[in-house]
Amino acid sequence: MNFNEVLDDCKVYEAGKPIELLVREYGIAPKDIIKLASNENPYGTSPKVKKKIKELVSNMYIYPDDSMYELKEALANRFNVQNENIIMGAGSDQILDFCVKAKCTKNSKILMSKTTFAMYEIYGKQAGATILKTKDDEHNLEQFLSMYKEHGADIIFLCLPNNPLGECLNKDDVYTFLDEINKNTLVVIDGAYQEYASFKDKKKEIIASDLINKYNNCIYLGTFSKAYALGGMRIGYGIAQKNIIQALFKLRPPFNITTLSLIASIEALKDKEFVEECISKNFEEMKRYEEYAKEKSFEYIPSYTNFISIKLGKLFTSNDIANALLKRGIIVRNLAAYGLNTIRITIGSKEQNTKVFKILDEVLEKLK
Repeated sequence: MNFNEVLDDCKVYEAGKPIELLVREYGIAPKDIIKLASNENPYGTSPKVKKKIKELVSNMYIYPDDSMYELKEALANRFNVQNENIIMGAGSDQILDFCVKAKCTKNSKILMSKTTFAMYEIYGKQAGATILKTKDDEHNLEQFLSMYKEHGADIIFLCLPNNPLGECLNKDDVYTFLDEINKNTLVVIDGAYQEYASFKDKKKEIIASDLINKYNNCIYLGTFSKAYALGGMRIGYGIAQKNIIQALFKLRPPFNITTLSLIASIEALKDKEFVEECISKNFEEMKRYEEYAKEKSFEYIPSYTNFISIKLGKLFTSNDIANALLKRGIIVRNLAAYGLNTIRITIGSKEQNTKVFKILDEVLEKLK
């Protein structure tokens, strides 16, 4: 059977290894497994969210409100925009897909950093677009601008902060860059980890209303999967000028957000105290990883997210470390697929991290 030829050059997204895999393959009890590969919130979902879901779970036989009015109103108030400036997706990656489909054909070009969220390239290749990447792994706006002036682009992806590396550009530098971009180029600002970046350093904060009012060719993406601890609910949002949102709506399938996801997201937005507490703990624990890396003479990328990327140098390989940890019940992300001898570790709870350091010590000693 023949399929669309653009699929020949498409890779499948490699998700973080699930807990169930370790249970099946290594016989490790679920309680003894620590998953630090997918940047989930280690403190779990807000108790207020759990309570609300339990109250309304009996309504699962009814289709969700496809207008998503209540959630959009909550987001509009949160970001100081209008309901018409918002589109919801089954994860913010669904909105990435909408953006590519709305702008790209086989003659299109998409510009991104060398090492960034894999779905940018995957969606681009599904559309048959040409993928342009900067030379540096981390975001380098001089390289972005040089390539843009030479090749042009229908879409530019900026991941701020960047996944999987963790670095983040300053807002002022981003705005200076955007001043140089043609208004027919769609610039996607992926803010999946913006709650963390803005907490750590206000110079990194991208304010959605300010962005879209100043640059009408930009869309800001956010998610409930990280700081709001709703990864299993699969819900994200896009904020842009009305004409962009209207175009993306033509690609949105009906009822793409579940009833439970809507309920959970509305309640999660209300519980600001829980989110701020989780983010604060995240950066307290991140300091322990930074000190650990220094102690072991490993370099690390200063992170504005809920994970840290540690470069392993010449003594160890990320394949060996990641596999050895896996067999001990610790799931981290191996960045070898990006050509990097680096492991990315989600910042866990204090107890989880203490166990990680102990087992990592043992693994490093064994692999010397």
